Amino acid sequence: MSPLTTIGLPVALGIIMFGLGLSLTLGDFARVLKQPKAVIIALVCQLVLLPAICFGLVLAFQLPPVLAVGMMMLAASPGGTTANLYSHLFRGDIALNISLTAVNSVIAVVTLPLITNFAIWYFDPFDDQLGMQWAKAAEVFAIVLVPVAVGMVVRRFWPKFADRMDKPVRIASVIILIVVIAGAVAANWDLLVANFARLALITIVFCLISLAIGYLVPRWLKVGKRQAIATSFEIGIHNATLAIVIAQSVLGSEELSLPAAVYGVLMFFIAFGFGFLIRDRSAAAADEAAPAAEPGKTEPAPA
Repeated sequence: MSPLTTIGLPVALGIIMFGLGLSLTLGDFARVLKQPKAVIIALVCQLVLLPAICFGLVLAFQLPPVLAVGMMMLAASPGGTTANLYSHLFRGDIALNISLTAVNSVIAVVTLPLITNFAIWYFDPFDDQLGMQWAKAAEVFAIVLVPVAVGMVVRRFWPKFADRMDKPVRIASVIILIVVIAGAVAANWDLLVANFARLALITIVFCLISLAIGYLVPRWLKVGKRQAIATSFEIGIHNATLAIVIAQSVLGSEELSLPAAVYGVLMFFIAFGFGFLIRDRSAAAADEAAPAAEPGKTEPAPA
């Protein structure tokens, strides 16, 4: 194992999750109770629908067992931190993004090992199982929740410092995300080249389906447009960094991380293009409504 794998990846993800914690308060979890419809729809799509669709795609594309497990691990990963940035850029409901990210970060501690274990049991690439062993379950818990909790504590007791650090840490998180993915690509270049053609199409299809489900299902169920944009990015932009860290640092398999590495590179462009498709419509509605707003008054949140 290289230092990037054993030290760099967990530290990088820890910084990203710490930055996420700096933007969270207990109120973000409480806010879920105020808009339960959008949250429940998003969680059902994320935790049930997408893993089932990914499982079908893996079978349809006839991926080798290790890559199949890697795809399922990616599908089980919660929304990535860049989902908030995309949602802000394309006029989504940022508060909903933050709530979903907070809830997903907690739920993923349970669901990610369960889905990964199922995939390992079904495809049988090797004997290791994530979550069946207490040590590995503790690693996932530490990787996901501890940095978030520390960030939330900092925000609770030193809010001014958290506010000052929020933007720099967000920028650093994006840079770290790019460096981590680039490092994973570089470290496994030969494996990536050998498998890119096999993985590119399935990751593109999966990303497009994730984004489309995240937008269309809430809209079909009468969720507001800004909320649907938020859920689209939250569901469509998976935490590829988390999948890479668990694959390489916890399960010790570079090959297992390849689907997340390919997805992590391609999703930036796919999500950006998809954002313009849904932004054009919502922007027109927002522009029409803006002149009607009285000075000093804010627009009511969409239902």
